[in-house]
Amino acid sequence: MAKTAIFPGSFDPVTYGHIDIIERCAKLFDYVIVGVLHNQAKSPLFTLEEKKEILISVTSEWSNVTVDASKGLLIDYAKEKNANVIIRGLRSVSDFEYEVPQAIMNRKLDNEIETFFMMTKDEYQAISSSLVKEIAKFNGDISNFVPAIVSEKMKLKLNSSFE
Repeated sequence: MAKTAIFPGSFDPVTYGHIDIIERCAKLFDYVIVGVLHNQAKSPLFTLEEKKEILISVTSEWSNVTVDASKGLLIDYAKEKNANVIIRGLRSVSDFEYEVPQAIMNRKLDNEIETFFMMTKDEYQAISSSLVKEIAKFNGDISNFVPAIVSEKMKLKLNSSFE
C-alpha cells in the first residue's frame, strides 16, 4: 500500500521552512500532497489559487509531490485523497502546543489517519509567514526566508495594495 502524506497549511506565503518539510517528506513518503487550506482566522495576502500556483512552482523538482487546495475540514480532505498521514511542521514548543489538540481531534474523527510532527531544520525555526509579511510590508529583505518567486509576487501584491 502506497503511503500518501498530506502537508496542509495556509502557506501565505510559503517559506523555506515549509519547503524544508516538503523536501524531507518527499524522501519519506510515496506521495506528498501539499494541501493549501483556507484558514478563516487569518487575513491572507494571496488567494488560494495564487498560493497553489506559487507552490507548484517551488515544488516542481519533486515528482512525487502535488499541490492542491481545499476549503473544507482537513480530515475529510485527507480521506478524500486516501492519505494515510497528516504532516505538521513544528518550529517551537508553542507550535507543538497548538498542534496536539488538533491531532487528537483528527484521530477522534478518523483513527486510521496518523499525524506526524516534523521539526524544521534549525536555520528555519524563526521563520514564520506572518513575520515575512511584516518585513515585506516595510520593504525589508526577505530573500533569506522565501524563494525569489515568492519575494517577487509579494512585492507586486504589496505595492498594488498601497497604490
